[in-house]
Amino acid sequence: MKRVPSRLRAPVVSFERWRRLPRWVRRVDAAAGRRINRRAVHPIADVGLSRLTRVADRGVLWFALAAVLAVVGSRRAALRGIGSLTAASMLANLVGKRVFGGDRPLLKDIPVGRRLPAQPSSASFPSGHSASAAAFATGVALDSPRAGLVVAPLAAGVAYSRLHVGAHWLSDVIGGTALGVGVALLGRLLLPVRPKEERGGPVESIRVDLPASPTGEGVVIFLNPGSGKSVVRADPERIIRRRLPDADMRVLSGDDDLAGLVDEVATGSTPPLAIGVCGGDGTVATVANRARAHGIPLLGLPGGTFNHFVRATGLESIDDAIDAVQAGSGVRADVAEVSFDGAEPVTVMNAGSVGIYPDLVVEREKLEKRLGKWAAGVVATWRVLRHAEPHEVVVDGKTMRVWSVFVGVDPNFSHTVAPMRRLRLEGGELDVRVLHAKSRIHAVGSLAFGRTTSAILRALRLVPLSEASTMFTTDEVELRVSSSRSRPAPFGRDGEAEADLARNDYTARLRIVPGGLTVYARQR
Repeated sequence: MKRVPSRLRAPVVSFERWRRLPRWVRRVDAAAGRRINRRAVHPIADVGLSRLTRVADRGVLWFALAAVLAVVGSRRAALRGIGSLTAASMLANLVGKRVFGGDRPLLKDIPVGRRLPAQPSSASFPSGHSASAAAFATGVALDSPRAGLVVAPLAAGVAYSRLHVGAHWLSDVIGGTALGVGVALLGRLLLPVRPKEERGGPVESIRVDLPASPTGEGVVIFLNPGSGKSVVRADPERIIRRRLPDADMRVLSGDDDLAGLVDEVATGSTPPLAIGVCGGDGTVATVANRARAHGIPLLGLPGGTFNHFVRATGLESIDDAIDAVQAGSGVRADVAEVSFDGAEPVTVMNAGSVGIYPDLVVEREKLEKRLGKWAAGVVATWRVLRHAEPHEVVVDGKTMRVWSVFVGVDPNFSHTVAPMRRLRLEGGELDVRVLHAKSRIHAVGSLAFGRTTSAILRALRLVPLSEASTMFTTDEVELRVSSSRSRPAPFGRDGEAEADLARNDYTARLRIVPGGLTVYARQR
């Protein structure tokens, strides 16, 4: 028997609305619908809102935004947003619509330029799009208020678009929004938001006594004022000068040769007791490479956006780092060395990689001066994920077509194929993870969300059902890049792209160096 479209069943379901909804709600719905439909707007606005509501179908918009947030450093916010969205969508579509139901606005009342190519025929209350949008935005905001400020206007736009295209009544949108917000808040009660600055510490590291300097005497500290601008924190220079008044502070400019400055300090007439660096992972890696060469302990102060290595030493703040140098508390940490085409090796603190992540770094750096680091990261991630191409890489003699090859120092966070987060400072092995080429959306889901959330995406049939990744540990690995892509295939090292490798053909050999760096760490 042929199904009768819901639009032709208006009298029957109008009775359902009359039976289920108070009279005043139906009056408000009708008045809001008439006002929106009679309001003349530019045709571009009609097209834009229609496209916005369609790109939010099945949560595609929110999964894409979650991928962007995860890649630019808001992984927990992205996961909370996706979790809230999934729960709210299930409640709205599997429970709410079956319990409350109701017909949607009549198609004849909607201006032609606003109508969707295919009008939805499911029950009207509550709005699933509004529930998903509100749940995602609220979930993100609970974990990252700054990211929430970016997502909230888009979520509001999706909710309004459902009214503008005539897919829902006002009460449907309000009900869906309330459901989404409520689910996200309930999720916070069940899974409380963890403090951003969780206390950590080096695990099973080789503890050593390092030179203590209560006032900073004998310590040279390089400060990169351009690092960490996207993070709200106290001025590090003021704290350092107050607590280490005798330290030799060197504030860097954009044109300084940092490696040369460290060499100059280390080979001076009075070598320093320690060389400190306040900046991001790339700045720390540059200083650490030269400090290792001269056998001088490193003091890492978290002054960047992510601070992956410094946080692995248990130093979550500038004050933590100062406490460590004042007490002389340190460890011997594993590092890796990478050499390109047989050249002199350089130090790797956290990870080296080929694939989507270095592509993102290169694209972000093009936009950073104009947009700022956070906004540039969002735009760059969107561009790279839209146009990403797999790479041809030979991994230890095996030719592979891959989206990403990640080589981490010691065990890393286990749930993703590109974690960038060390769990230990010792272990004596490289953590190699290869994501083989399948679909682009498969690569995005695996790189951004990891195994758990990728399983959810597969269950919703938003990514392929199988996941092709290879993981192994070794003490040395060779990556030979020979890509046929139209663009270069850069190598990423500790959050930075190697400037000299803007080409498609090179060999990178990485090896572990157990206990290769002496560094100040949080006291036990």
